[in-house]
Amino acid sequence: MEDQQPGPGDLTTGEPSPAPDRPRRGLFRRRRRSEPPTAGDAAAEVQEAPPAAEQTKTPVGKARRQPKAEQAADDAAEETAEAQDAGEDAAAETVLVEHRPAGRRLLAAAAIAAVLFVAAAAFAGAAVQPYLVQRALVATKLEIARTATEAITALWTYTPEDMNTLADRATVFLGGDFADEYRRYIDAIVEPNKQAQVTNSTQVMGAAVESVSPAGIPTEATAIVYTNSVATSPVTKNIPSLRYLSYRLTMQRDGGDWLITRMSTITTFDLTPQL
Repeated sequence: MEDQQPGPGDLTTGEPSPAPDRPRRGLFRRRRRSEPPTAGDAAAEVQEAPPAAEQTKTPVGKARRQPKAEQAADDAAEETAEAQDAGEDAAAETVLVEHRPAGRRLLAAAAIAAVLFVAAAAFAGAAVQPYLVQRALVATKLEIARTATEAITALWTYTPEDMNTLADRATVFLGGDFADEYRRYIDAIVEPNKQAQVTNSTQVMGAAVESVSPAGIPTEATAIVYTNSVATSPVTKNIPSLRYLSYRLTMQRDGGDWLITRMSTITTFDLTPQL
């Protein structure tokens, strides 16, 4: 291996030649690691670096600087202020209008409406009144016809066994002098009918109200009743005696009841077979 001699550019001999002046790159030059800092460089670095307090200080909001209780109090105060502002705005929007009395046209219209209402009510009452009266009259006639039917059936239906109590049973349908007349008639035929073993059955075929007293609550009425009557007796070999009878009944109201005060025969047809 050969020894290599350094070239003239690698080694220098004698005194080092002064380094040529280099142009400065700026106000502050970069210091080499091997060179110790000078006083000017240290002053420049102090001026260039920002203060430590400014580097570490980070701006924060009001909510992060205050405790939670203070923050809640501030929020509540802000909400109260907003509510007060809203109330003031609403109060400012309220407009007061001066009261004005109703005009003549409005008063006249109200008066006309009131008159029409009263007239309509009066007309409705006048229209309903006859209907109510007629309905009450119909109910009264039905009651009279029903009472007449029950009375005639009871008066002329009997057997030899209950003939003695017939007058007592019929009394509830009779009034005035007619009650006494009917009792005397029955007392006269009780014994003969019991001896002949007469059985009489009366069926009402129809009933109608002929008239009703018109003044106020009816107290008098007349009714017509149509009947078929059948009588049998061993004396006549139980051959039925058929009779068609119609009666006119004069009735009067006694409290809540209608009583027969007079009875007259209108028609009599004897349809008994003749042997």
